[in-house]
Amino acid sequence: MVENRTNSRPLKRARRSARVTADLPDFIAFPPPAVGSVKPFRVAVRSFLSNNARLTVAFPPPVLPCLMTWQILFRVGDLMSDGPDLAPVVVALDVVEEDVTRSTRSVYCDQCRVVGWSGHPVCRKRYHFMIRSENGGGMDGYYKSCSSCGNPLQFSDSRCKWCNQSIATDDFEDWVYSQFEDNTHMLHGVVHSNGYGHLLTVNGREGGSNVLSGSDIMNFWDRLCTALSVRKVSVMDVSKKYGMEYRLLHAITKGSSWYANWGYEFGFGSYGLTVDAYKRAEHTLSSMPLSPLLYQGRKPQTRLQKIITFYQALSGSELLTLKDLFSFLLRLINESHKKLITKASKKSNPSPSNVLCAWTRDDVEHVQQAMIKVLMAANQSSWVTRRTLKGVMCKTASLELLDYCLKHLGGKLAANGMVVEAQCNPTSSDFEFRLQPLNFTSCQSSPHCNFPSEEHLKGDLKYLFDVLLNPKSMMDYRPQATRDCVIDSATKLLDCKQFVKDCKPHADDTSTIYLWCHLELADQSKDDPIPPPELIVLPLNATVADLKSEAAKAFEEVYAMFKRLQVEDLLGYGPIEDNITLKLLVGTSGLVKVRGRCSGKYGLNRFRKERGTENWTVDCTCGTKDDDGERMLACDVCGVWQHTRCAGIDNSDAIPAKYICKKCSNSFNS
Repeated sequence: MVENRTNSRPLKRARRSARVTADLPDFIAFPPPAVGSVKPFRVAVRSFLSNNARLTVAFPPPVLPCLMTWQILFRVGDLMSDGPDLAPVVVALDVVEEDVTRSTRSVYCDQCRVVGWSGHPVCRKRYHFMIRSENGGGMDGYYKSCSSCGNPLQFSDSRCKWCNQSIATDDFEDWVYSQFEDNTHMLHGVVHSNGYGHLLTVNGREGGSNVLSGSDIMNFWDRLCTALSVRKVSVMDVSKKYGMEYRLLHAITKGSSWYANWGYEFGFGSYGLTVDAYKRAEHTLSSMPLSPLLYQGRKPQTRLQKIITFYQALSGSELLTLKDLFSFLLRLINESHKKLITKASKKSNPSPSNVLCAWTRDDVEHVQQAMIKVLMAANQSSWVTRRTLKGVMCKTASLELLDYCLKHLGGKLAANGMVVEAQCNPTSSDFEFRLQPLNFTSCQSSPHCNFPSEEHLKGDLKYLFDVLLNPKSMMDYRPQATRDCVIDSATKLLDCKQFVKDCKPHADDTSTIYLWCHLELADQSKDDPIPPPELIVLPLNATVADLKSEAAKAFEEVYAMFKRLQVEDLLGYGPIEDNITLKLLVGTSGLVKVRGRCSGKYGLNRFRKERGTENWTVDCTCGTKDDDGERMLACDVCGVWQHTRCAGIDNSDAIPAKYICKKCSNSFNS
């Protein structure tokens, strides 16, 4: 009776929870494709928050003027959480609207500086989109103990529920800003009010999520950027897979970063690397042949050679290059993982090799029966390695036919109620076979008996990555020139971290005027920033005066340095009256350039550029002319910055107290 009661309660709760979450948008499909006219980001984000989010901050302006927090709750398809309540899985998207001009923190963006956008003026606002880790809760979740009574506090309350103690605004502000630096979030992206953004964190199942995969999160982020008319997004690819640098592994197997699946392309490489250098390094490494690694003369096989020949035999097609080898291993891991999740009952045999058409079923049966005779001649409890079986049978059939027969030998029925049992030996990385009575062999009921386990596959992948790809632990290639080439190529791929997606918001609506408007300041000096163009949306009957007014509003709203901006001229059309219909001059879409001036110089110097107010020069021997995010040091004589690595200082070594660059050193000696 107790069991019946406990079994009935979750069903009732599940129904109530289902009713509550049924109206929540589905994370897997949200947001839906936009319908209607395209809006600039500065307008689209306000509309998005107004239509979909709820304000969660307990301290509205002017008490907390620099931060506004919003939240959207989602159900994740039809997933149900573990536990007795069987509640539908819900995730929260927290949105923080940060007013940079009122912030007590730095107004500059480190990501803009290292991705090549350091010349942009400082934007007035940044919008942070965060999905906190599954044990982190939302923005309105518990964050600390009450200083008065010690009970947990919620940010959705301005006072403690237990003792009525007020929550200090400084505590809340410090906590929110700490979230911007937290790299455990499942998702953290930030978009400036000009539509330029940065994808800072993606943590799927590799990062500890039990609900969302990395692809689920990236699909959501991609749809969100489209709905918000985001213009460009950068990402620093430091992703890891099975404990390995995934940007290197993915470049070898796919020719690009993992983020390329969502349109992110090479932005720039550290140490002056270009896209051509990236492509050459990828081609060099992925096309590296395996055959030189397998030549050992009369020496015993090494562990590396055993692993390579093992997977060559396991594959239904030839594995000739590093790309072939690593692609095959990743495919096996992916297939093994899918079968564990779905508990599929079908056999995990790979698709037949193309060379099978040259053999008949009788050929395969004849060879496999001969192999069974060899196993019968061995001790029943003794394992016979694949290598030994292949050596015994080498004169009876071609090597390709032997490999195929060995791959499918596990589970083969023999005489007298015996069956072939197969296992992968983790020590030798080789298959082993023996005959066992059918009723004692449980292996045959498993779809994985002919293949290594997922853990074994990952172990082999990590070993191969370390000895073949990782510059820090790479084995000795022969000749030395080949090893140097491989290390150089792998290092270049690891040095390419910055990838950028150009979202290219495009409008097909002919009932509205869409203009990308460039701004030029009157009496502009060469040091003044040139902001990216802003999208101006106008009705078909708009005049030149309307364009000037809307352009002034747009640039003043987006950038902090433009206060009391007045647009005076439409450039490129000569002297024209303000009452002229704009469509007659520019049509319904295109680029225009206007000139304006700010009546005041409020904050102009502080908000001039995202790089800050300091004047620094980068001129490294590798060709780098700007901050690329790598460790640098400045010459104590000329003040010019360069990479520590290019100066011969290892990244693990401390920066010297005094440093003089080669250029200055040579000038002293001459």
